[in-house]
Amino acid sequence: MKKITLFLITLLFISALPAQAAVEKKDRLWQDETVYSIMIDRFNNGDRNNDIDANAKDPNVYNGGDFQGIIDKLDYIQDMGFTAIRLTPIFDNTKNGYHGYWVNDFYKTDEHFGSMKTFQKLVKEAHKRKIKVLMDFVTNNTALTHPWVKDSSKQDWFHQQQEISDWNNQQELENGWVDGLPDLNQDNPEVKKYLIDAAKWWIKKTGVDGYSLPQINHVPVSFWTDFSNEVKKEKKGFLLIGIPAENAVLDVNKYHGAGIDSVFDYSQNEKLRKAFATTNQSFSPINSDFYSSQKKAGLMANFLDNEYTTRFTNDIVDKRQFPGSRWKTALTYLYTTPGIPIFYYGTEIALVGGDIPDNRRQMNFRTEKELIDYITKLTEQRNQLASLTRGTMEVLYDKDGMIVYKRVYKGETSVVAINNSTESQKVVLTDKQLADNKELRGLLAGDIVRSRDHQYILIVDRDNSEIYVLTEKSGIKISLIVSLIIVYILVGIFLYFLIKRRKTNKIE
Repeated sequence: MKKITLFLITLLFISALPAQAAVEKKDRLWQDETVYSIMIDRFNNGDRNNDIDANAKDPNVYNGGDFQGIIDKLDYIQDMGFTAIRLTPIFDNTKNGYHGYWVNDFYKTDEHFGSMKTFQKLVKEAHKRKIKVLMDFVTNNTALTHPWVKDSSKQDWFHQQQEISDWNNQQELENGWVDGLPDLNQDNPEVKKYLIDAAKWWIKKTGVDGYSLPQINHVPVSFWTDFSNEVKKEKKGFLLIGIPAENAVLDVNKYHGAGIDSVFDYSQNEKLRKAFATTNQSFSPINSDFYSSQKKAGLMANFLDNEYTTRFTNDIVDKRQFPGSRWKTALTYLYTTPGIPIFYYGTEIALVGGDIPDNRRQMNFRTEKELIDYITKLTEQRNQLASLTRGTMEVLYDKDGMIVYKRVYKGETSVVAINNSTESQKVVLTDKQLADNKELRGLLAGDIVRSRDHQYILIVDRDNSEIYVLTEKSGIKISLIVSLIIVYILVGIFLYFLIKRRKTNKIE
């Protein structure tokens, strides 16, 4: 009797569970991650002892940010749901090289940022929180003050000094000096070996999980083939993200074929900024050939701004729009479409900034609760729903700033509705687009849309978005009612015999 009752109670519990649970993500993939991108010097000053020649009021010199400052804010980053961080170069730089790109020594950390020991601690603390660590690895140039520049035995380690006159000429890009910096000759076997050995050394020494590669299009593709082959042997799942020069147009398939897993796409970035900086813009330019190119070229790094571009908030302000609303709709799209979202530090407070160095302002940790709460909700759904990171994508509706699309993965279907227009929008989806006789459960605002007459009618207010998951219709089920009745009857019978047995025992 007890076994039967226990079985039926278990059955009752199972019947009450949600009709469709999220598909489990086995073995985290890079497309499952959400990356918080940090310019080290401008993020957080955690150790005043390394503020050598730092001046927080001068945007062209070191401002004081360091490894310890990032360690101190790892919980802050984790609480927003981020699962990876990307760091600008950490190598020892020449005077005023706050950005990290004027390398003096490929085997030392910059003294302004902290010691090797502190950086190792940063990686370890990030991993404790299940946060992966990416760092920029510079391969195109060195600082003018690098010892090699004046070493007579290493003159063939650099290309002859020359300016780039034609930015569409690949040979000029690979051989020319950018911003007057000595351009490394990666075709030289000694240079190639040195850079690859250094890259492998940092993985062994620190345990980082990937490299972002600045000015990837200024370095021969043949070098990247050898680089990726060797570096990826050091750690399973090691990621290589290419960062081309701003506004560069390149064949991403070529770099993917060389072992580069992902590439920052500036052409897509331009379309995203135009679509979301103001309202009532068509999404068609974004969707035109982006997803078909992804299938060919692999995983894309999607972003709205970074350390090379003006801040997206500037675009919004220029259009006389409210930053909070525009950022919410833009991030909803960024987080729910194929690729790896790269989130530039300060976005959570809608930080403004023009051209370099204004776009690299110091982080301010004042609370912008509404936007941070929204970002946290988005990352929560992205981390839970495999369909949002691994699923196929199909646009179901796209008109005048309103878009609806679905992502499908292993039976899990998510539907994303974004209203970036000035009016409430009504969208009717048919049973040809979504399975009939089910319901859409909203995960951001809690909206529920049930199938009626073979249709789903979505109504989304202006400046609002919703992420739905397609499930069985909720409500009281016949199976649940029957299970309840049976359980109550059996519990009643059990109690009857229990009371009767006790009475019999008393008489005896």
